[in-house]
Amino acid sequence: MSTQTVMEQTPVSKPSTRAKIQAMGGFLTNMVLPNIGAFIAWGILTALFIPTGWLPNEYLAEMVGPTITYLLPLLLAYTGGRMVGGQRGAVMGSIGAIGLIIGSDIPMFLGAMIIGPIGGWAIKRFDKLLENKIPAGFEMVINNFSIGILGFFLLLLSYTVIGPVIEAANEMVTAAIEALVGTGFLPLLSLINEPAKVLFLNNVIDQGIYYPLGMQETLEAGKSIYFTVASNPGPGLGLLLAFTVFGNKISRRTAPGAIIIHFFGGIHELYFPYVLMKPLTILGMIAGGMSGVATFQLFGSGLVAGPSPGSIFAYLALTPKGNFLGIILGVVVATAVSFLVTSLVLKLDRKDDDEAALTESIEKSKTMKNEGKQILTKAPEEAASKSINKISFACDAGAGSSAMGATTFRRKLEKQNIDGIEVKHYRIEDVPKDSDIIVVHKNLYDRTRLSFENHEIITIENYIGDPKLEKLLVDLKEQ
Repeated sequence: MSTQTVMEQTPVSKPSTRAKIQAMGGFLTNMVLPNIGAFIAWGILTALFIPTGWLPNEYLAEMVGPTITYLLPLLLAYTGGRMVGGQRGAVMGSIGAIGLIIGSDIPMFLGAMIIGPIGGWAIKRFDKLLENKIPAGFEMVINNFSIGILGFFLLLLSYTVIGPVIEAANEMVTAAIEALVGTGFLPLLSLINEPAKVLFLNNVIDQGIYYPLGMQETLEAGKSIYFTVASNPGPGLGLLLAFTVFGNKISRRTAPGAIIIHFFGGIHELYFPYVLMKPLTILGMIAGGMSGVATFQLFGSGLVAGPSPGSIFAYLALTPKGNFLGIILGVVVATAVSFLVTSLVLKLDRKDDDEAALTESIEKSKTMKNEGKQILTKAPEEAASKSINKISFACDAGAGSSAMGATTFRRKLEKQNIDGIEVKHYRIEDVPKDSDIIVVHKNLYDRTRLSFENHEIITIENYIGDPKLEKLLVDLKEQ
């Protein structure tokens, strides 16, 4: 098979700090993502029944506090423990979380995302130490009492030590950001948010920082601006509109489709390649993000829960009573500012852009063709005998861009009457080990290599019409 491999494109090197941070963000995301429905349910409950809600009801509003205090942190801890230590890890994580909850005066989201994996790791290590050493007939006794005893100590530790430390750290971060809000400089967070998002660190920011702070503020005020500072779909929409109007031929062809998926589907990863292709357009994203946050702040607007995915539909569904004008204007203003700044960048570089893009595409095609020939020349028997049966598309959470990429590629296989090949999407760390090919965005290569050093990895820049995916399709048809 002549598919170009990453091992030949990219020299093997020590995983970068960015890749490790991406992996951490992916872990946080996969702790939060399965429980988003519960967060949204709480958000709807809050929006409807608190005194400032759409249908104020004192009796039903009594559920708001216990839900955010107990249910949501326990779900996070349970999921985090399960991810590390399976079902036994889930139980351990939940035991540790209840100690944090009881010993704290704030919703323990961040604490739950820490204690859950710790509980899973502890029981996993214990089970590893006793592997193949438990006498026959004593498995159930030892398994149950091991969780009971370790859980007891974790409960005490979380209640007396871990909880107070996390609460103190949370208060410091909250005080720092509230000071920023008080000075009116909250829009400056876009200087960090927008570049970090393009580097696939958006989940670290949202799930690790803004969501816990937002839930805490929502409990007190019924809404929070923190849910909007990094999730606004406006800047990405403005950038894609600018590429649709002023971009090169390829951009004008692909950006309209990306707009629909980004703005209505909420998959923001679709605009990342466009920024990476023209790094100066990050100025448009920053300007759009800052103007959107400033508008939200000006109107005192916020959401009742984290919009996941960051679709305009999620934004409107989670907007509380009296906040629609500010939320809609924040998205519109961010779109307009991002469009204007990005358009200026593209127009100033328009002449060189078309020629450079065309030349680069030709050179890439030649390079892929030559490298494919070299693979066949170096190992003809291996290439001829290798059969591709399983292709895995992977991304940060396994539910956004990878799902779209897998679905699109699967349909292309069907149109070419190519069957017998399994194409599915996964979180990077959950990709099956028997995958023949793993497809990821090029910025996630380092993180992917952490878990799949010996696998064939294809990196792409765009989930819509990437040349490497087209080349893979041709190779599979020949196979």
